[in-house]
Amino acid sequence: MRRRSGRRRTRKGSGGEQLVLIAGGVLVVWLLGVGVLRFLATHPVVLVLLILLVGGAVAVWVVQRQKAAQWERVRLQGLRYALSQLDSLHHRDFEHVVRDLMRRDGCADAVQVGGAGDNGADVKATDPFGRRWVIQCKHRRAGLAGSAVGTPELQVLNGTGRPVHKGDVVVLVTNGRFSKPAFEFARSQRLHLVDRTVLGEWASGSRPLWELLRAVPPPRRPTSQS
Repeated sequence: MRRRSGRRRTRKGSGGEQLVLIAGGVLVVWLLGVGVLRFLATHPVVLVLLILLVGGAVAVWVVQRQKAAQWERVRLQGLRYALSQLDSLHHRDFEHVVRDLMRRDGCADAVQVGGAGDNGADVKATDPFGRRWVIQCKHRRAGLAGSAVGTPELQVLNGTGRPVHKGDVVVLVTNGRFSKPAFEFARSQRLHLVDRTVLGEWASGSRPLWELLRAVPPPRRPTSQS
């Protein structure tokens, strides 16, 4: 019993020491703060210099952010891809390229969402006309020589594109080809297919994707482009 009471006292003692240390630290910080405020009050020139330095640092940060945004816009405006470049990509990089192409064409909110639990969507975007795009990407390393994208992939996209993701335009993009049943299924379900030919024209920067596809839903809102 005596040994146990000794341990309890040791624990209480260590807890008390921690409280003392914390209180001491708070006191030191408070005294330093008071000292700094008094120093600045008696030396206003130093205070003005600090304000100028902080203001200058903030201004530099803002300018750098603006320049970075400007360069990003320039980069997107000149974004072009050859089909050979697209073939060499990793499938995840292919999704990012599709996202960037949508941004290039005016979809400022385009985002890559592909991954585990993506429910059939790899890229989502809203075009300048207010239409919500839901895009699934199927990359083929061998391009046209790779396996054709068939109806199973389209069935997944069809089951989630509108009910889950609320898409107005539901698209499957591939650098390869589609099977004949896939074309028939897409037509019956109002899905849009971007095969290698359409992708090559889109990636070359000729026109935005909505001008290359047939039967795209009408704009949700009027814009300067309408």
